[in-house]
Amino acid sequence: MGDHEENQENVIPKSLETLLNHLEISVSESEKRITGSLNLRDFYTVYLIEVKITDPEFQKNAGKLTTVWRRYTEFEQLHDYLEVTYPYIVIPPLPEKKVLYGWQKISNDTFDPNFVDRRRAGLENFLLRIAAHPILTWDKHFMEFLQHEEDWRESYKANGYLQMVENKFKSLSVSVRLKKPDPEFESVKDYGASLAYNLNNMLKARSRVAEKQYNVHKLHANYGRVFSEWSAIEKDMGDALQKTGHYLDSLASSIDANLEDEELLADQLKEYLFFAYALQNVCRNHELLQLQLEDAEDNVSNKNVERVRVQQGKTGLMSKLFGAVDTEEVREYKLNSLDQQIQEGVAAVDNAKEGICDFTNKAKSDIERFQTQKVLDLRDTLNNYAFLQLKVSRKGLQTWTQIRDCLQSIP
Repeated sequence: MGDHEENQENVIPKSLETLLNHLEISVSESEKRITGSLNLRDFYTVYLIEVKITDPEFQKNAGKLTTVWRRYTEFEQLHDYLEVTYPYIVIPPLPEKKVLYGWQKISNDTFDPNFVDRRRAGLENFLLRIAAHPILTWDKHFMEFLQHEEDWRESYKANGYLQMVENKFKSLSVSVRLKKPDPEFESVKDYGASLAYNLNNMLKARSRVAEKQYNVHKLHANYGRVFSEWSAIEKDMGDALQKTGHYLDSLASSIDANLEDEELLADQLKEYLFFAYALQNVCRNHELLQLQLEDAEDNVSNKNVERVRVQQGKTGLMSKLFGAVDTEEVREYKLNSLDQQIQEGVAAVDNAKEGICDFTNKAKSDIERFQTQKVLDLRDTLNNYAFLQLKVSRKGLQTWTQIRDCLQSIP
Protein backbone atom coordinates (compact mmCIF):
# COMPACT_ATOMS: atom_id res chain seq x y z
CA MET A 1 0.00 0.00 0.00
CA GLY A 2 2.95 2.37 0.45
CA ASP A 3 1.81 5.71 1.90
CA HIS A 4 -1.83 5.11 1.04
CA GLU A 5 -2.92 4.23 4.59
CA GLU A 6 -1.19 7.28 6.12
CA ASN A 7 -2.55 9.66 3.48
CA GLN A 8 -6.03 8.15 3.33
CA GLU A 9 -7.72 11.18 4.91
CA ASN A 10 -6.19 13.40 2.22
CA VAL A 11 -7.23 11.03 -0.58
CA ILE A 12 -10.93 10.78 0.35
CA PRO A 13 -12.78 13.68 -1.27
CA LYS A 14 -15.71 15.44 0.33
CA SER A 15 -17.97 14.65 -2.62
CA LEU A 16 -19.25 11.22 -3.64
CA GLU A 17 -16.18 10.63 -5.79
CA THR A 18 -15.03 7.01 -5.93
CA LEU A 19 -12.04 4.95 -7.06
CA LEU A 20 -13.68 4.45 -10.45
CA ASN A 21 -12.98 8.12 -11.17
CA HIS A 22 -9.27 7.27 -11.10
CA LEU A 23 -8.81 3.67 -12.20
CA GLU A 24 -10.30 0.68 -13.96
CA ILE A 25 -10.82 -2.68 -12.24
CA SER A 26 -11.36 -5.93 -14.11
CA VAL A 27 -11.30 -9.66 -13.42
CA SER A 28 -9.89 -10.53 -16.80
CA GLU A 29 -9.36 -14.29 -16.72
CA SER A 30 -9.58 -17.49 -14.71
CA GLU A 31 -7.24 -20.43 -14.28
CA LYS A 32 -7.70 -23.94 -12.93
CA ARG A 33 -4.94 -25.04 -10.56
CA ILE A 34 -3.98 -28.18 -8.67
CA THR A 35 -2.82 -28.48 -5.09
CA GLY A 36 -1.81 -31.53 -3.05
CA SER A 37 0.13 -34.68 -3.88
CA LEU A 38 -0.28 -36.94 -6.88
CA ASN A 39 -2.56 -39.23 -4.88
CA LEU A 40 -4.64 -36.48 -3.27
CA ARG A 41 -5.18 -33.83 -5.88
CA ASP A 42 -7.42 -30.89 -5.15
CA PHE A 43 -8.51 -28.58 -7.95
CA TYR A 44 -9.44 -24.95 -7.49
CA THR A 45 -9.99 -21.89 -9.66
CA VAL A 46 -8.19 -18.56 -9.36
CA TYR A 47 -9.18 -15.26 -10.94
CA LEU A 48 -6.87 -12.52 -12.22
CA ILE A 49 -7.60 -8.99 -10.95
CA GLU A 50 -6.15 -6.18 -13.04
CA VAL A 51 -6.14 -2.53 -12.00
CA LYS A 52 -5.30 0.21 -14.48
CA ILE A 53 -4.76 3.86 -13.50
CA THR A 54 -6.78 6.24 -15.68
CA ASP A 55 -5.89 9.37 -13.68
CA PRO A 56 -2.10 10.03 -13.58
CA GLU A 57 -2.53 12.41 -10.62
CA PHE A 58 -3.87 9.53 -8.55
CA GLN A 59 -0.76 7.39 -9.08
CA LYS A 60 1.04 8.79 -6.01
CA ASN A 61 -1.92 7.87 -3.77
CA ALA A 62 -2.46 4.40 -5.19
CA GLY A 63 1.04 3.07 -4.69
CA LYS A 64 2.41 0.30 -6.88
CA LEU A 65 -0.25 -1.51 -8.85
CA THR A 66 0.20 -5.11 -9.90
CA THR A 67 -2.01 -7.93 -11.09
CA VAL A 68 -3.12 -10.38 -8.41
CA TRP A 69 -4.66 -13.86 -8.48
CA ARG A 70 -7.48 -14.55 -6.01
CA ARG A 71 -9.52 -17.62 -5.12
CA TYR A 72 -13.26 -17.39 -4.60
CA THR A 73 -12.70 -17.98 -0.88
CA GLU A 74 -10.62 -14.80 -0.71
CA PHE A 75 -13.45 -12.83 -2.27
CA GLU A 76 -15.62 -14.35 0.46
CA GLN A 77 -13.17 -13.14 3.09
CA LEU A 78 -13.27 -9.61 1.67
CA HIS A 79 -17.08 -9.71 1.69
CA ASP A 80 -17.19 -10.97 5.29
CA TYR A 81 -14.69 -8.32 6.39
CA LEU A 82 -16.80 -5.54 4.84
CA GLU A 83 -19.96 -6.97 6.41
CA VAL A 84 -18.39 -6.83 9.87
CA THR A 85 -16.67 -3.48 9.43
CA TYR A 86 -19.66 -1.67 7.88
CA PRO A 87 -22.77 -3.21 9.50
CA TYR A 88 -24.93 -0.26 8.39
CA ILE A 89 -24.17 -0.73 4.67
CA VAL A 90 -26.03 -2.97 2.22
CA ILE A 91 -22.88 -4.86 1.23
CA PRO A 92 -22.65 -5.87 -2.46
CA PRO A 93 -23.15 -9.65 -2.74
CA LEU A 94 -20.92 -12.25 -4.31
CA PRO A 95 -22.08 -14.33 -7.28
CA GLU A 96 -23.55 -17.74 -6.52
CA LYS A 97 -21.18 -20.28 -4.98
CA LYS A 98 -22.97 -23.19 -6.63
CA VAL A 99 -25.47 -23.36 -9.44
CA LEU A 100 -28.90 -22.06 -8.46
CA TYR A 101 -32.09 -22.41 -10.52
CA GLY A 102 -30.37 -24.75 -12.92
CA TRP A 103 -32.05 -26.58 -15.76
CA GLN A 104 -31.12 -29.11 -18.41
CA LYS A 105 -28.50 -27.06 -20.30
CA ILE A 106 -26.85 -25.58 -17.18
CA SER A 107 -24.14 -27.78 -15.68
CA ASN A 108 -23.94 -28.21 -11.90
CA ASP A 109 -20.17 -28.56 -12.16
CA THR A 110 -18.51 -25.47 -10.65
CA PHE A 111 -15.51 -26.10 -12.94
CA ASP A 112 -17.71 -25.94 -16.04
CA PRO A 113 -16.23 -23.23 -18.34
CA ASN A 114 -19.55 -21.41 -18.72
CA PHE A 115 -20.14 -21.35 -14.95
CA VAL A 116 -16.56 -20.20 -14.27
CA ASP A 117 -16.85 -17.40 -16.82
CA ARG A 118 -20.18 -16.23 -15.40
CA ARG A 119 -18.65 -16.31 -11.91
CA ARG A 120 -15.66 -14.34 -13.21
CA ALA A 121 -18.04 -11.67 -14.51
CA GLY A 122 -19.91 -11.73 -11.19
CA LEU A 123 -16.71 -11.29 -9.18
CA GLU A 124 -15.73 -8.35 -11.36
CA ASN A 125 -19.15 -6.82 -10.77
CA PHE A 126 -18.68 -7.38 -7.01
CA LEU A 127 -15.42 -5.40 -7.06
CA LEU A 128 -16.96 -2.66 -9.20
CA ARG A 129 -19.91 -2.36 -6.81
CA ILE A 130 -17.50 -1.84 -3.92
CA ALA A 131 -15.37 0.61 -5.89
CA ALA A 132 -18.49 2.59 -6.84
CA HIS A 133 -19.72 2.85 -3.23
CA PRO A 134 -18.96 6.25 -1.64
CA ILE A 135 -17.69 4.67 1.60
CA LEU A 136 -16.49 1.17 0.74
CA THR A 137 -14.44 2.48 -2.17
CA TRP A 138 -11.81 4.01 0.16
CA ASP A 139 -11.43 1.08 2.55
CA LYS A 140 -7.71 0.40 2.97
CA HIS A 141 -8.11 -3.39 3.04
CA PHE A 142 -10.10 -3.26 -0.18
CA MET A 143 -7.20 -1.38 -1.77
CA GLU A 144 -4.81 -3.99 -0.38
CA PHE A 145 -7.00 -6.75 -1.81
CA LEU A 146 -6.56 -5.21 -5.27
CA GLN A 147 -2.82 -4.81 -4.94
CA HIS A 148 -1.06 -7.26 -2.63
CA GLU A 149 -1.56 -10.97 -3.24
CA GLU A 150 0.21 -12.39 -0.17
CA ASP A 151 0.33 -9.38 2.16
CA TRP A 152 -3.45 -9.06 2.16
CA ARG A 153 -3.90 -12.65 3.33
CA GLU A 154 -1.50 -12.10 6.23
CA SER A 155 -3.12 -8.77 7.11
CA TYR A 156 -6.57 -10.36 7.18
CA LYS A 157 -5.37 -13.01 9.64
CA ALA A 158 -3.23 -10.68 11.77
CA ASN A 159 -5.95 -8.07 12.35
CA GLY A 160 -8.33 -10.53 13.95
CA TYR A 161 -11.03 -10.28 11.28
CA LEU A 162 -11.51 -14.04 11.29
CA GLN A 163 -12.60 -13.88 14.93
CA MET A 164 -14.74 -10.80 14.28
CA VAL A 165 -16.54 -12.57 11.45
CA GLU A 166 -17.05 -15.68 13.57
CA ASN A 167 -18.49 -13.64 16.45
CA LYS A 168 -20.68 -11.73 14.02
CA PHE A 169 -22.19 -14.90 12.57
CA LYS A 170 -22.77 -16.30 16.05
CA SER A 171 -24.67 -13.17 17.06
CA LEU A 172 -26.74 -13.28 13.87
CA SER A 173 -27.81 -16.84 14.68
CA VAL A 174 -29.34 -15.72 17.99
CA SER A 175 -33.08 -15.16 17.88
CA VAL A 176 -33.85 -11.53 18.71
CA ARG A 177 -37.10 -10.54 20.39
CA LEU A 178 -37.28 -6.82 21.00
CA LYS A 179 -39.65 -5.04 23.37
CA LYS A 180 -39.77 -1.95 21.15
CA PRO A 181 -38.72 -2.80 17.57
CA ASP A 182 -38.10 0.15 15.27
CA PRO A 183 -41.09 0.30 12.86
CA GLU A 184 -38.97 1.75 10.02
CA PHE A 185 -36.43 -1.06 10.15
CA GLU A 186 -39.20 -3.63 10.59
CA SER A 187 -40.75 -2.29 7.40
CA VAL A 188 -37.41 -2.48 5.54
CA LYS A 189 -36.83 -6.02 6.80
CA ASP A 190 -40.30 -7.09 5.63
CA TYR A 191 -39.63 -5.46 2.27
CA GLY A 192 -36.32 -7.36 1.97
CA ALA A 193 -38.12 -10.63 2.66
CA SER A 194 -40.82 -9.83 0.08
CA LEU A 195 -38.23 -8.79 -2.51
CA ALA A 196 -36.35 -12.08 -1.99
CA TYR A 197 -39.62 -14.04 -2.22
CA ASN A 198 -40.61 -12.43 -5.53
CA LEU A 199 -37.15 -12.75 -7.09
CA ASN A 200 -37.00 -16.39 -6.01
CA ASN A 201 -40.31 -17.06 -7.72
CA MET A 202 -39.26 -15.14 -10.83
CA LEU A 203 -36.01 -17.11 -11.14
CA LYS A 204 -37.85 -20.41 -10.63
CA ALA A 205 -40.39 -19.48 -13.30
CA ARG A 206 -37.64 -18.38 -15.66
CA SER A 207 -35.76 -21.68 -15.31
CA ARG A 208 -38.97 -23.60 -16.09
CA VAL A 209 -39.67 -21.44 -19.14
CA ALA A 210 -36.06 -21.79 -20.34
CA GLU A 211 -36.30 -25.56 -19.99
CA LYS A 212 -39.46 -25.73 -22.09
CA GLN A 213 -38.09 -23.30 -24.72
CA TYR A 214 -34.92 -25.33 -25.02
CA ASN A 215 -36.81 -28.61 -25.46
CA VAL A 216 -39.27 -27.18 -28.00
CA HIS A 217 -36.51 -25.68 -30.11
CA LYS A 218 -34.43 -28.85 -30.01
CA LEU A 219 -37.47 -30.84 -31.14
CA HIS A 220 -37.44 -28.76 -34.31
CA ALA A 221 -34.21 -30.56 -35.22
CA ASN A 222 -36.44 -33.62 -35.78
CA TYR A 223 -38.41 -31.60 -38.33
CA GLY A 224 -35.16 -30.64 -39.98
CA ARG A 225 -34.06 -34.27 -40.34
CA VAL A 226 -37.47 -35.36 -41.65
CA PHE A 227 -37.58 -32.60 -44.29
CA SER A 228 -34.02 -33.37 -45.41
CA GLU A 229 -34.82 -37.08 -45.79
CA TRP A 230 -38.10 -36.28 -47.52
CA SER A 231 -36.36 -33.98 -50.01
CA ALA A 232 -34.27 -36.92 -51.30
CA ILE A 233 -37.34 -38.67 -52.74
CA GLU A 234 -39.01 -35.62 -54.27
CA LYS A 235 -38.13 -34.22 -57.69
CA ASP A 236 -40.15 -30.99 -57.89
CA MET A 237 -40.36 -30.34 -54.15
CA GLY A 238 -36.88 -31.55 -53.19
CA ASP A 239 -35.03 -28.23 -53.25
CA ALA A 240 -37.68 -26.40 -51.19
CA LEU A 241 -37.94 -29.22 -48.66
CA GLN A 242 -34.16 -29.34 -48.23
CA LYS A 243 -33.99 -25.58 -47.63
CA THR A 244 -36.89 -25.86 -45.17
CA GLY A 245 -35.01 -28.55 -43.28
CA HIS A 246 -31.94 -26.30 -43.18
CA TYR A 247 -33.95 -23.38 -41.74
CA LEU A 248 -35.53 -25.66 -39.13
CA ASP A 249 -32.06 -26.88 -38.09
CA SER A 250 -31.01 -23.25 -37.77
CA LEU A 251 -34.07 -22.54 -35.61
CA ALA A 252 -33.24 -25.50 -33.36
CA SER A 253 -29.62 -24.45 -32.84
CA SER A 254 -30.38 -20.75 -32.27
CA ILE A 255 -31.77 -21.37 -28.78
CA ASP A 256 -28.32 -22.07 -27.29
CA ALA A 257 -26.98 -18.54 -27.85
CA ASN A 258 -30.32 -16.98 -26.91
CA LEU A 259 -30.48 -18.74 -23.55
CA GLU A 260 -26.80 -18.01 -22.83
CA ASP A 261 -27.61 -14.29 -23.17
CA GLU A 262 -30.67 -14.80 -20.99
CA GLU A 263 -28.56 -16.56 -18.34
CA LEU A 264 -26.51 -13.37 -17.92
CA LEU A 265 -29.71 -11.45 -17.19
CA ALA A 266 -30.76 -14.16 -14.73
CA ASP A 267 -27.43 -13.60 -12.94
CA GLN A 268 -28.36 -9.94 -12.54
CA LEU A 269 -31.63 -10.97 -10.90
CA LYS A 270 -29.72 -13.36 -8.63
CA GLU A 271 -27.50 -10.46 -7.57
CA TYR A 272 -30.57 -8.61 -6.32
CA LEU A 273 -31.87 -11.74 -4.65
CA PHE A 274 -28.63 -11.71 -2.64
CA PHE A 275 -28.91 -7.93 -2.20
CA ALA A 276 -32.30 -8.55 -0.57
CA TYR A 277 -30.57 -10.78 1.99
CA ALA A 278 -27.92 -8.08 2.55
CA LEU A 279 -30.70 -5.55 3.16
CA GLN A 280 -32.24 -7.83 5.77
CA ASN A 281 -28.81 -8.23 7.33
CA VAL A 282 -28.57 -4.46 7.95
CA CYS A 283 -31.93 -4.64 9.74
CA ARG A 284 -30.65 -7.58 11.76
CA ASN A 285 -27.61 -5.53 12.80
CA HIS A 286 -29.95 -2.77 13.95
CA GLU A 287 -31.93 -5.30 15.99
CA LEU A 288 -28.77 -6.45 17.76
CA LEU A 289 -27.94 -2.85 18.71
CA GLN A 290 -31.52 -2.34 19.89
CA LEU A 291 -31.24 -5.51 21.97
CA GLN A 292 -28.03 -4.22 23.58
CA LEU A 293 -29.82 -0.98 24.45
CA GLU A 294 -32.78 -2.80 25.98
CA ASP A 295 -30.45 -5.05 27.99
CA ALA A 296 -28.55 -1.99 29.24
CA GLU A 297 -31.82 -0.28 30.24
CA ASP A 298 -33.04 -3.43 32.00
CA ASN A 299 -29.75 -3.63 33.88
CA VAL A 300 -30.11 -0.04 35.18
CA SER A 301 -33.75 -0.65 36.11
CA ASN A 302 -32.85 -3.83 38.05
CA LYS A 303 -30.00 -2.08 39.87
CA ASN A 304 -32.33 0.75 40.92
CA VAL A 305 -34.83 -1.77 42.30
CA GLU A 306 -32.01 -3.53 44.15
CA ARG A 307 -30.83 -0.18 45.57
CA VAL A 308 -34.26 0.57 47.01
CA ARG A 309 -34.32 -2.83 48.73
CA VAL A 310 -30.84 -2.36 50.18
CA GLN A 311 -31.77 1.09 51.40
CA GLN A 312 -34.74 -0.45 53.18
CA GLY A 313 -32.51 -3.19 54.61
CA LYS A 314 -34.51 -5.97 52.96
CA THR A 315 -32.24 -7.60 50.51
CA GLY A 316 -31.57 -11.24 49.79
CA LEU A 317 -33.22 -14.51 50.74
CA MET A 318 -31.90 -14.50 54.32
CA SER A 319 -33.69 -11.27 55.18
CA LYS A 320 -36.95 -12.67 53.84
CA LEU A 321 -36.64 -15.94 55.79
CA PHE A 322 -35.18 -14.73 59.06
CA GLY A 323 -35.73 -11.01 59.03
CA ALA A 324 -31.97 -10.38 58.95
CA VAL A 325 -31.08 -6.72 58.44
CA ASP A 326 -27.71 -5.41 57.21
CA THR A 327 -25.70 -3.19 59.53
CA GLU A 328 -25.48 0.47 58.62
CA GLU A 329 -21.89 -0.01 57.52
CA VAL A 330 -22.68 -2.96 55.24
CA ARG A 331 -25.70 -1.16 53.84
CA GLU A 332 -23.62 1.93 53.05
CA TYR A 333 -21.02 -0.22 51.28
CA LYS A 334 -23.70 -1.94 49.17
CA LEU A 335 -25.35 1.36 48.29
CA ASN A 336 -22.06 2.87 47.17
CA SER A 337 -21.34 -0.22 45.08
CA LEU A 338 -24.81 -0.10 43.49
CA ASP A 339 -24.51 3.65 42.85
CA GLN A 340 -21.29 2.97 40.97
CA GLN A 341 -22.93 0.17 38.97
CA ILE A 342 -25.96 2.36 38.21
CA GLN A 343 -23.68 5.17 37.06
CA GLU A 344 -21.80 2.78 34.79
CA GLY A 345 -25.11 1.35 33.56
CA VAL A 346 -26.48 4.81 32.71
CA ALA A 347 -23.27 5.51 30.78
CA ALA A 348 -23.73 2.20 28.94
CA VAL A 349 -27.31 3.18 28.06
CA ASP A 350 -26.15 6.56 26.78
CA ASN A 351 -23.43 4.90 24.70
CA ALA A 352 -25.94 2.39 23.32
CA LYS A 353 -28.36 5.18 22.40
CA GLU A 354 -25.60 7.15 20.73
CA GLY A 355 -24.45 4.05 18.84
CA ILE A 356 -27.91 3.15 17.63
CA CYS A 357 -28.61 6.75 16.60
CA ASP A 358 -25.38 6.86 14.57
CA PHE A 359 -26.13 3.46 13.03
CA THR A 360 -29.69 4.49 12.16
CA ASN A 361 -28.62 7.66 10.36
CA LYS A 362 -25.93 5.87 8.36
CA ALA A 363 -28.12 2.87 7.57
CA LYS A 364 -31.07 4.96 6.38
CA SER A 365 -28.76 6.91 4.10
CA ASP A 366 -27.30 3.75 2.58
CA ILE A 367 -30.68 2.05 2.27
CA GLU A 368 -31.94 5.08 0.35
CA ARG A 369 -28.85 4.87 -1.91
CA PHE A 370 -29.51 1.16 -2.42
CA GLN A 371 -33.18 1.65 -3.28
CA THR A 372 -32.29 4.25 -5.93
CA GLN A 373 -29.64 1.96 -7.40
CA LYS A 374 -32.03 -1.04 -7.30
CA VAL A 375 -34.71 0.70 -9.35
CA LEU A 376 -32.23 1.73 -12.04
CA ASP A 377 -30.57 -1.68 -12.23
CA LEU A 378 -33.72 -3.80 -12.22
CA ARG A 379 -35.39 -1.52 -14.75
CA ASP A 380 -32.44 -2.08 -17.11
CA THR A 381 -32.37 -5.83 -16.46
CA LEU A 382 -36.09 -6.31 -17.09
CA ASN A 383 -36.01 -4.05 -20.16
CA ASN A 384 -33.05 -5.98 -21.54
CA TYR A 385 -34.95 -9.22 -20.98
CA ALA A 386 -37.89 -7.84 -22.97
CA PHE A 387 -35.57 -6.63 -25.75
CA LEU A 388 -33.90 -10.06 -25.86
CA GLN A 389 -37.28 -11.77 -26.28
CA LEU A 390 -38.14 -9.32 -29.08
CA LYS A 391 -34.83 -10.11 -30.77
CA VAL A 392 -35.44 -13.86 -30.46
CA SER A 393 -39.01 -13.48 -31.72
CA ARG A 394 -37.90 -11.39 -34.73
CA LYS A 395 -35.28 -13.97 -35.60
CA GLY A 396 -37.89 -16.74 -35.30
CA LEU A 397 -40.31 -14.75 -37.45
CA GLN A 398 -37.58 -14.25 -40.05
CA THR A 399 -36.85 -17.97 -40.12
CA TRP A 400 -40.50 -18.92 -40.47
CA THR A 401 -40.94 -16.29 -43.20
CA GLN A 402 -38.04 -17.90 -45.08
CA ILE A 403 -39.64 -21.31 -44.60
CA ARG A 404 -42.95 -19.98 -45.94
CA ASP A 405 -41.22 -18.49 -48.98
CA CYS A 406 -39.48 -21.81 -49.65
CA LEU A 407 -42.74 -23.71 -49.52
CA GLN A 408 -44.54 -21.15 -51.67
CA SER A 409 -41.84 -21.51 -54.32
CA ILE A 410 -42.80 -25.13 -54.92
CA PRO A 411 -44.08 -25.28 -58.53
